[in-house]
Amino acid sequence: MDTAEEKENKMLKSKFTDKHPEFEEQWIWLPEKHYPKNQSTKYSYFSNRDNSNYAVTEFKREYSFEKRISSVRLRFSGDTVFRLYCNQEIVATGPACFGGDYGVAAIPDNFYSFETVIYPDSERIEFFAAVRMMPVQMCDYSKGHGGFMLYGEVTLEDGSRTVIKTDNSWLVRLDHSYISPRKYDGRLEPSPYIPAEIVENIWNTSTAPIPVRVEEPLPQSSVVELAPGENKTVVLEFDKIYGGFLQVKAETEGELFVDISCFEILGHSGRENNLIFSKNTEYRDFFMHSAGGLSIRIKNSSSHSSRLAVSFITTYYPVSEEADTVTSDPTLNLVLQTCKHTLKMCRQTQHLDSPRHCEPLACTGDYYVECLMTLFSFGDMRLAEFDLLRTAAMLERQDGVMFHTTYSLIFVRMLYDVYMATGNRELLEKCKKALLLLLAGFDTYMGDNGLVENPPSYMFVDWIYIDGLSMHHPPKALGQTCLNMFYFGALNCAETLFAEMSMTEDAEKCAKKATNLQKAINERLFDGEKGIYFDGLNTPTPEKLVGPFMPQNVEKRYYTKHSNILAAYFGVCDDVTARNLVRKIMSDEIEGDYQPYFAHYLLEAVYRLDLRDKYTMKLVEKWKAPVLECSKGLVEGFVVPEPTYSFDHSHAWGGTPLYSLPKALMGLEILDAGMKRIALSPSLLGLEHAKVELLTPYGKVICEQCQNKEPKLIYPKEIIVELK
Repeated sequence: MDTAEEKENKMLKSKFTDKHPEFEEQWIWLPEKHYPKNQSTKYSYFSNRDNSNYAVTEFKREYSFEKRISSVRLRFSGDTVFRLYCNQEIVATGPACFGGDYGVAAIPDNFYSFETVIYPDSERIEFFAAVRMMPVQMCDYSKGHGGFMLYGEVTLEDGSRTVIKTDNSWLVRLDHSYISPRKYDGRLEPSPYIPAEIVENIWNTSTAPIPVRVEEPLPQSSVVELAPGENKTVVLEFDKIYGGFLQVKAETEGELFVDISCFEILGHSGRENNLIFSKNTEYRDFFMHSAGGLSIRIKNSSSHSSRLAVSFITTYYPVSEEADTVTSDPTLNLVLQTCKHTLKMCRQTQHLDSPRHCEPLACTGDYYVECLMTLFSFGDMRLAEFDLLRTAAMLERQDGVMFHTTYSLIFVRMLYDVYMATGNRELLEKCKKALLLLLAGFDTYMGDNGLVENPPSYMFVDWIYIDGLSMHHPPKALGQTCLNMFYFGALNCAETLFAEMSMTEDAEKCAKKATNLQKAINERLFDGEKGIYFDGLNTPTPEKLVGPFMPQNVEKRYYTKHSNILAAYFGVCDDVTARNLVRKIMSDEIEGDYQPYFAHYLLEAVYRLDLRDKYTMKLVEKWKAPVLECSKGLVEGFVVPEPTYSFDHSHAWGGTPLYSLPKALMGLEILDAGMKRIALSPSLLGLEHAKVELLTPYGKVICEQCQNKEPKLIYPKEIIVELK
């Protein structure tokens, strides 16, 4: 018998479309006549920080049938954030994130809906939806107007079908108690329910090609009893750091003041939630938290005893299959499990840098590393593909330009690696226009010296400061070489992608550009006397380009590890020179720090140059100390970039050991797109034993190694494995 998940997958194979004879995406909201001030809202977190239009609206509708319901197939969305329930059970939170770039306040041109199937096993269904209007976190986007939409096909036990959808038979009310983000006043009564108003469909949603998120209440919770007038402080610690939502149930006959801080690490500052209850109430917030525990301060101002139950609902992209790497080193295993848990919390309706920051989709460097980590952990690459599609749409909207110039180039590398993992040719076709726009934009940045000379910025390199200069948005002397290296790598990947799409002329253009760029880099950015690359020319930056994220250039010549890591990784120089660069980096002959993000590129360089037995374990050792200090989540960096900055501990961008170590142990090389043919060259890297699991579109590949024994391989019959 099929499981509920298998049934749902079968039913969702054919999507709702505009060609469906009864389909109409119909949105509803508060009637403008009664609520003129609760209609429109800002488009993004970056539009403004005014919370005056913050509103939470609640919808409900009950349907009854003469026969039992077999299943209900639903398509739904909301602006901006919503929770949908059926028969008092949570169906989904949403919507799927639009994506978006930094600082962009324009109206999103495409919104997304979810599709799912539920099995009420009843003759009635009662829907309830709570919709928060207004973006308050960086990954939130709005079309500028409140709205909610649901369309469903109800299949009864006799096989007959009925269509249901949002219309003015649904009831709506404004819940006044949600007064602003993380502020709730239960003394304010909701307005009475009235018929909802059908509003213009400005959303015209596309169906998100991902499943709805999983909701999981943490077992750690706190129930606090308070005598009349009593104050209490309770600290609730979790075993890990989780992304999710705060939930509180209050039983009181008078005013109960509650302040809850969601902290990642005990003793560190957390996000404050200020709540007031005056009667029996169940509260749940709409704000994504990253929490390793809760500090709860309660003041019972009533003359009655009160009771408060506080819990945390963690949410994440569903996991249907898992892979693990287990070695003879327990601390190393702890590093891998910490990386894996943090990745799980960062996989939401888009990859996040962390549930604490909730940055937009334009953090491509973060999400690129995360999608690679997925191969050796969860395997489902649909979220990575969806991220690429949304990033491609962003590049099309913005004529090939993104806020982080280097991250726009990492889009090309991410597209290449995801394609090699999945073999999804359709993905390439859908991203083709964005790829062409991006490369055409870089043509305009080239100087007469053959280098990228006039880009909008040189960001992002790494999260550190050098001589008081930020490597987030460095001057030319600290960022030019890295940008040119990333461009060289993007041209090589683009050449392969165009060849896969039979775009021979475009592939040849990329090859020629890469050859010319390589020559210019080695002629103009390599110090022959020192035998290393410096970080950029000292020529002035044109004043018309100077701005908040493009500082005027400086006169000092810099030599950092970053440029030389990328030279070795991308193969800008010959392999003999590249190996020498890696040796100098590893022996600190080249000065400077780097964060876990850039350690990914160093590990990739080590692997490419067949230096994995010499350096892989030494590099991965860098993760042991921070993980032993805090194994609840992955710390954002190795070194604090500036005294005032506080790292979060839920940042998956630094989780490359989850990818780089099993890849090195297995000696993986993907020979054909989709992993139909792979090469393996196993090595224990000095460990006593190791077991690596890799998830492919055909199933799991397992490589077991033990000292003085031949490696044991298990893999699906559909895959060709070449053992080297």
